Amino acid sequence: MMLTQILVSGLGLALPLLIAAVGELVSERAGVLNLSLEAMMLTGAFTAVTGTVLTGSAWLGAACGLCGGLLVGLAQTLLSVRLRADQIVVGVAANALALAATTFGARLLLDGDRGVTGFERLPIPVLADVPVIGPVLFAQTALGYLCAGVVLVTGLLLGPRTGWGLRIDATGEDAGAADWTGLPVRRIRALCILLTSALAGLGGAQLALSEVHAFSDNMTAGIGYLAVVAVIAGRWRTPGTVVAAVAFGVAQALQYALPAAGVGLPPAVLTMIPYLVAIVAVSGLAGASRAPSCLTVPFARA
Repeated sequence: MMLTQILVSGLGLALPLLIAAVGELVSERAGVLNLSLEAMMLTGAFTAVTGTVLTGSAWLGAACGLCGGLLVGLAQTLLSVRLRADQIVVGVAANALALAATTFGARLLLDGDRGVTGFERLPIPVLADVPVIGPVLFAQTALGYLCAGVVLVTGLLLGPRTGWGLRIDATGEDAGAADWTGLPVRRIRALCILLTSALAGLGGAQLALSEVHAFSDNMTAGIGYLAVVAVIAGRWRTPGTVVAAVAFGVAQALQYALPAAGVGLPPAVLTMIPYLVAIVAVSGLAGASRAPSCLTVPFARA
């Protein structure tokens, strides 16, 4: 029973992280590092709750969350692709700005009204009754099912045998050579960033509307960074990224499950668990990996 509860909670926490990580995988394979993933998710969570409060519709709120992520993505695209700014500096600045802006926006627009109805669980008949697996996979919210579907479709499009996958990989491995063959490197990178930001915004909406049903200051609390780590731990491949994201989600769930099980660890240690798992995952114990050759390298036509 405890194992099932941990897995259910872990997958719930992993879904926002997973959809953001798969989006980041697309962008990094094209050569762009989005440390601003945290800003995209936090902005998505804030705009999702705000949209739900203003319209009374959770689906419109989720759409607002997606648009909120896209807003950050547009800024990232302009700075990283068009102006060739340092991608790491842009990401850190975007995260700080998003934290300040959403905190102020919540005071201004959601003062005393930060909770929303959001999405409720929709168990699939029969399948949801399967022991352990059923409650974990087949008792999600409508938005959760949508996120899982988007992850699956994105993973398939990113496959090494698809046209999109080949173009993205060529852009990330050798942008100069890709440009010589006629590939629109800047356009591909821009589209990948926008796709990443849309998925991250949707992940923030999933967190706010399906899991928490509210917005709180800095509610992502490092999930965006964990999504970036999941891509590295997954060796820049879809299956590995999915496994890493789910593992981080379960590690987050342990923060709440261990005290309920009577394990008397200090709260600070419990908070560290997912980040300790992340450090182990990228320390080399999970196997050697090689990043795309042009990752973080701005493209300038010779």
